[in-house]
Amino acid sequence: MIPAHDSPLAALAFNTAGTLIATASEKGTVIRVFNVSDGLKLYEFRRGMKRCVSICSLSFSADSQFLCASSNTETVHIFKLEDPKEVKVSEEPGTWMGYLGKALLQSASYLPSQVTEVFNQGRAFASVHLPFCGVRTVCALITVQKIPRVLVATTDGFLYVYNLDPAEGGDCTLARQHRLDGREAATTAAATAATPPVADGGPDKAASPATTQQTAAARKPDPQDAAGVSESGASPRAGLRLSDESEFPPVSQKCE
Repeated sequence: MIPAHDSPLAALAFNTAGTLIATASEKGTVIRVFNVSDGLKLYEFRRGMKRCVSICSLSFSADSQFLCASSNTETVHIFKLEDPKEVKVSEEPGTWMGYLGKALLQSASYLPSQVTEVFNQGRAFASVHLPFCGVRTVCALITVQKIPRVLVATTDGFLYVYNLDPAEGGDCTLARQHRLDGREAATTAAATAATPPVADGGPDKAASPATTQQTAAARKPDPQDAAGVSESGASPRAGLRLSDESEFPPVSQKCE
């Protein structure tokens, strides 16, 4: 059993080997890393002190050298898992600075453990500043082309890829941005289908209004079609011979 936090847990993650576990509480201010075998606390990082946030995800890098944490804020924190460097007093004990440094070290032992833990907590090695806040995100650390990358996926269907400087840290730079839900492709296909076909002359030779009127006039039905026109182009009346009796059926005449 590992006593991770006083508040309920909000997120946890194991490293690739399964030897480390990272935890975060509902307050979201402190992130701790424990050894799985004996439950010993190895690292403690402070995300921030200004406000309590909701930690969405925790993720180790493949080599367990970095740990990233995303929340409902616009910042993703990357912590470096390294042993804290010991501060050595270079001044000689006989000098004034030497006496002052020794007094500060001795007085630190009288402070409450909560206060000393705050001074021993590590800060973020690098950070990612997203162009939004208030959206749930999932982060991951990978290596692409021998460059560490920070992946941040959002619930609204976007994937952000940032470059991480493993030596200097600092602000990560945005490398790429992708859309995962396919809306962009669907919108492009719909726009292409809705676009009217271009004339044979190309977009620069669009049909003029006069040409359009001529085309519409050509499509109107000819009044002669209603009266009936033969295939030769002559009217049926022109082919009738009214003086020829053979053109008419026999008619009986009744004479009184």
